[in-house]
Amino acid sequence: MPDVTDNRSEHEFEIVVDGHRAVAAYQMEDDTIVFTHTIVPEAIEGRGVGSRLIRAALDSARDRKLKVIPQCPFVAAYIERHPEYRDLL
Repeated sequence: MPDVTDNRSEHEFEIVVDGHRAVAAYQMEDDTIVFTHTIVPEAIEGRGVGSRLIRAALDSARDRKLKVIPQCPFVAAYIERHPEYRDLL
């Protein structure tokens, strides 16, 4: 699977799979990253793209020592299923 990139100018983590772009949009507030929404095109749903995208975004937040606010239900559900990321909240 392709790498996830942080498109900071657009405030989106993104991954392109089979020509389809999935994104996790965010806003920065000081030392906090607020995930506002996640979009995974229907053509690539069910292949783990969303999970790969969010895992990379959360790992980036950890590396940058940011706190996370998961306004996006997909990000919140991911953190609920993966307790190793709860310390970011």
